[in-house]
Amino acid sequence: MENTNTSPLFAEQIKEQSPKWLALKNEVKKVIVGCDHVIDRIFIGLLCNGHILLEGVPGLAKTTLVKTISQAIGLSFQRIQFTPDLLPADLVGTLIYNPKTHEFTTRKGPIFAHLILADEINRAPAKVQSALLEAMQEHQVTIGETTYPLEEPFLVLATQNPIDQEGTYRLPEAQIDRFMFKVILTYPKMSEEKEIVSKAFNPQKIYTVLDKENITQGQKLVNEVYIDEKVIDYIIQIVFASRNPKDYKLDDLIPFIAHGASPRATLALTHAAKAYAFLKKRHFVIPDDVKAVALDILRHRILLTYEAEAENVSTDVIIQKILRTITAP
Repeated sequence: MENTNTSPLFAEQIKEQSPKWLALKNEVKKVIVGCDHVIDRIFIGLLCNGHILLEGVPGLAKTTLVKTISQAIGLSFQRIQFTPDLLPADLVGTLIYNPKTHEFTTRKGPIFAHLILADEINRAPAKVQSALLEAMQEHQVTIGETTYPLEEPFLVLATQNPIDQEGTYRLPEAQIDRFMFKVILTYPKMSEEKEIVSKAFNPQKIYTVLDKENITQGQKLVNEVYIDEKVIDYIIQIVFASRNPKDYKLDDLIPFIAHGASPRATLALTHAAKAYAFLKKRHFVIPDDVKAVALDILRHRILLTYEAEAENVSTDVIIQKILRTITAP
């Protein structure tokens, strides 16, 4: 049963903690121009322990963004470049034999950090992706016969190039489903690009404005954000409409959907809506919170038919049609 914490004291806690995340955003924006949508999704990922898949062409400041956020919250950061010759040991670490002592010592890999930028994930072999996704799911890795827990918070931001680029291939659906969000990065506006040039030659120092304790506190508060049963029903209807469009008088979508969103999407949509409400200084979820995060939660979880691809119908178009059709409470 969902938490029904509507006490004035809890509302005050939200109002006290939420502005700290606005201060974090303002600190990040000293370096990053625009990208409000992406920054918010990374914050929600931190609050929900949910990983994020970023899709966009190279050069859109993905590394700079993640590095800046890690500095502003005092967390460790590692960027891992995924290449066709990368091995799982390059990611999680390996055992090194010492001929003097005749013993093996553990050398931990770059996965042992709070924020991981897995760059160009769709260029690496499946074994490496599996090693990464095991760490994402279990928050632990195994080296030799020993299992090592990963320090919390642990957030993976994986980037992939658009699949029409050379040397890329589609990630398996079961792996993509493990990402809470899939966010599409676009080119900046002309005014933003001018500001990027200005900031590049006048770098500002980033100060730590949030710490691990604040993040843990935020996560606990997000879990307790109130969500009415009618809003839960609304979320479930959205997900079910992606599976059975005919039941919701969306017959025109039937030829385009091969498989609808999984129950993991329902959980992610509920959790993300709570975090979005928290960032908006509210202690309860409204239908607009669900709509705000729905595209990024569902776009990688609805599988399209060949007919949809032939007619250039995207998952975003399908989700928007569902959101327009399902009546919000």
